[in-house]
Amino acid sequence: MNQVSTYAQQLQALVVLYLPRVLMAGVALVVGWWLIGWASRIIAAAATRLDVSLASFLTSLVNIVLKVLLLISVAGMVGFETTSFVAILGAAGLAVGLALQGTLANFAGGVLILIFKPYVVGDTIESQGKSGEVKEIQIFNTILVTPQGDTIILPNGATSNNVIINKTAQNKALVEIVADLDNATDLAALRAWAIPLLQADEDVLPAPAPQVAVTALKPGGMTVAFRAYTPAGRNGSAQARLIEQLQRALAQQGVGSPVPVQHSYVRTLPE
Repeated sequence: MNQVSTYAQQLQALVVLYLPRVLMAGVALVVGWWLIGWASRIIAAAATRLDVSLASFLTSLVNIVLKVLLLISVAGMVGFETTSFVAILGAAGLAVGLALQGTLANFAGGVLILIFKPYVVGDTIESQGKSGEVKEIQIFNTILVTPQGDTIILPNGATSNNVIINKTAQNKALVEIVADLDNATDLAALRAWAIPLLQADEDVLPAPAPQVAVTALKPGGMTVAFRAYTPAGRNGSAQARLIEQLQRALAQQGVGSPVPVQHSYVRTLPE
């Protein structure tokens, strides 16, 4: 009986010691969990101005971090030693970070791209020697699609740290058609009919105005560039139409190609 009484007294002492802690920890857990949910909803509402993918990711990240911190705090209130637990988490995080440093660099690059928006979905960009239309911006990669139907996956880390050429940011694209013409071509007459031909196309923008410019001189001829701007994404179809129209117009106007020039030298050797 004395042993049972001793156990009962020890149990009573433990209940007296830990019951208030458990009750306080339970209240803290419930209230903290509710507050985290409330804070997550506020963050989600505030993040609606950001990209949808970024807003969802940031909301989930904040929610998970706050819940982990809450559980550690509750464990400490009950009486568990949390110092070693936090140290283990820190060491594990460091090891995972070192193992996934490339992935983390891509993650950081994705966040920077989503925040600063050097390009958005639908833009045509060139980066790391690859070009295409942006179909999707993921946390770790950017997905491009080329006119040939190829899918290109660019790591966000390398993309955000390299030169990015956004070909559609200004909402216009240059169409340049180059032709080698005879040196005898009258440039004033050429511009008189070629510029209205370019302006008449349905996709050519009025400003900047179309141009006809000589870009190079060659033996017997010259290189002429016919230039016009179109809305972004419509330069391909406009270029195909204008090439056919210019080819027919050059033939009708009698503008020929360069005539090859050959020089012959005769040298008489002494007998």
